[in-house]
Amino acid sequence: MKDAGEKTIDPSRKLSDAIRDVKNAFADRDDVVVDMREAHRMRLDLLAAHLAPVFADVPADIDNFDFAVSSGLQPRLWIDAVSHVAMGRDRRTYRFLKDTRIGRVVLAESTEMKTVADSVTRYVAERVVERQRIMEGGAEPAVTGLKRAEVAEAEPPLQPTPRGKGWSAVLSGLGLIAAGALVGLAVSVALFWDRLVAMGLSLRP
Repeated sequence: MKDAGEKTIDPSRKLSDAIRDVKNAFADRDDVVVDMREAHRMRLDLLAAHLAPVFADVPADIDNFDFAVSSGLQPRLWIDAVSHVAMGRDRRTYRFLKDTRIGRVVLAESTEMKTVADSVTRYVAERVVERQRIMEGGAEPAVTGLKRAEVAEAEPPLQPTPRGKGWSAVLSGLGLIAAGALVGLAVSVALFWDRLVAMGLSLRP
């Protein structure tokens, strides 16, 4: 007799049955993942609908916003190329995230859709104003140059030099030139004195 605690092996048990059980387990898990993805997308669609008036007010010439819910393992409501809203692991928390040079930062996080919607609205407004300031700054160099030209023209002209002072400066320059010439002549005579003496002796009868 077999012990009561000893496990018996069902001879009818096959590998195909085990494979079917594993596939069923994977299918159940996939269903959970799909359900979570659909739940995330549904909440993000609701947020996008809540923000639709804000998105519609963005000027037509500003095209750096996306405003679209992406599909995938983790759906996201994209605001622009660096910011998006995603759902937390609890499937209830909205997380407004932005990618920066130092990493991803959380701009807002709440289970209240209105709180995150207000944060997104503020972010969009800041980007619109920022772009307008950049566009206005593009014409700043021309305006600055014009102002500088006007200031230069408004400066008083140079005062003419008095006539007496001008003549004294000219005479002083001539005096310096003459003194330099005399010094040069004296140096030349000192250097060539021997030759001059020899030439004088040769010229005597």
